Amino acid sequence: MAIDNTIHRDTICAIATPHGTGGIAVIRVSGPLAIECTSACWKGADLTSMKSHTAHLGKILFADGEVLDEVVLTLFRTPNSFTGEDVIEISCHGSVWIQQQIVNRLIDCGCRMATGGEFSQRAFANGRIDLSQAEAIADLIASSSRAAHRIAINQMRGAFSRELASLRAQLLDFVSLIELELDFSEEEVEFADRSRLTQLAHHILDIITRLAQSFAAGNVIKNGLPVVIVGETNAGKSTLLNLLLHDERALVSNIHGTTRDVIEDTITLQGTLFRFIDTAGIRNTSEVIEQMGIERTFKKIDEAQLVLWVIDGNTPIDKITQLSHDILQRTANKQLIAVVNKDDSLTPDIRQGITQALEQLLPPDTPITFISAKCQTGTDALQQLLIKAAAQPDADQNQVIVTNARHYHALIRAEQALTRAIEGLNNGISGDFVSQDIRETMHYLGEITGEITTHDILGNIFSHFCIGK
Repeated sequence: MAIDNTIHRDTICAIATPHGTGGIAVIRVSGPLAIECTSACWKGADLTSMKSHTAHLGKILFADGEVLDEVVLTLFRTPNSFTGEDVIEISCHGSVWIQQQIVNRLIDCGCRMATGGEFSQRAFANGRIDLSQAEAIADLIASSSRAAHRIAINQMRGAFSRELASLRAQLLDFVSLIELELDFSEEEVEFADRSRLTQLAHHILDIITRLAQSFAAGNVIKNGLPVVIVGETNAGKSTLLNLLLHDERALVSNIHGTTRDVIEDTITLQGTLFRFIDTAGIRNTSEVIEQMGIERTFKKIDEAQLVLWVIDGNTPIDKITQLSHDILQRTANKQLIAVVNKDDSLTPDIRQGITQALEQLLPPDTPITFISAKCQTGTDALQQLLIKAAAQPDADQNQVIVTNARHYHALIRAEQALTRAIEGLNNGISGDFVSQDIRETMHYLGEITGEITTHDILGNIFSHFCIGK
């Protein structure tokens, strides 16, 4: 798709480092007049004679010639820069006031303030990266675990793009043979062996399906495994949450029904991101607000992938059995870990009785662990169970895992279109209908990389980027 490059005639600038005071900050300039605009407020080596990818010490000046700051300026000449344009990066001292004054000087000298994601959008428009690589940049910046970092790096380097390009190339050969037959329809010539085409289509469909199915794991890696903490009131759910997070995140009280709304926070354990959700205690109550909290508890169970059922070890077995009906009914298709709390007050016989009762109530192989949230014991074993439950395929350099919902939905539509093409081949329908389904498959794969896109899609994607990226 052709992209309107009118806005790319402007020279833009923005602070590329996070807002706030630090040791240094970086201000980025990109555009056809990047060198001229910067030279107007620069004192140092002649920028016009600088070689690309070189750094120089100099000064940024106020309009009256007074020194604003001593900086290091790095020049990247077109087309060998991130955006494909002339790019200058100014490393200045991290004072917020200095940063803003340098940006003001650049604007006075002819630059325009960049919009969110405009540098990345220019890189896409100039063919330096495709759309999936641009989105990987945002994912890399936001990565909060080793696995998420690996996936983003892999995608940013083009592994996903190359796989999609290979699929589209095979589909293009596929559709070309079929459409060639249409040109000779009167002669009833068959250029494409239908059995070979069907075999190829199945091969491509398997790859597309594998990529789509990887989204379940990829979404967990990117956004964290949702773990909901449930149980009766005063079982120790909030204390456990605080213990796992090493923070007083939830209010703890011996008054029943203290937690009435869900509380969420994240933590990384051995490279895996977990999103813990503390919920209102489950019990029969006539209190309206508490009832609403319990309804939210059940809703969060439906949304979670892993459920920690926190059980007060002092609760009678018959009450645990009664409560299990509500818990197990809601967690039929979920991973479940039974966490028996207040272990510090249990005798070996009571502990054994609880274990035997739970083994009869719970699905086979459901982990059961004992902790004392109050005494902070047993949490190491619980963390190991969490890590085991969240085990995901290792995102190595050769593995493509989909983490982006936009990519996933495009893959699903491509999968549906190619399935229709295979059905058409099996049923012997006209080649033009088969060709249409194949081209639709190519269209959806092209949407992922931006070979086929719209201004609305681009605007939505890049508007979520930070300014300066």
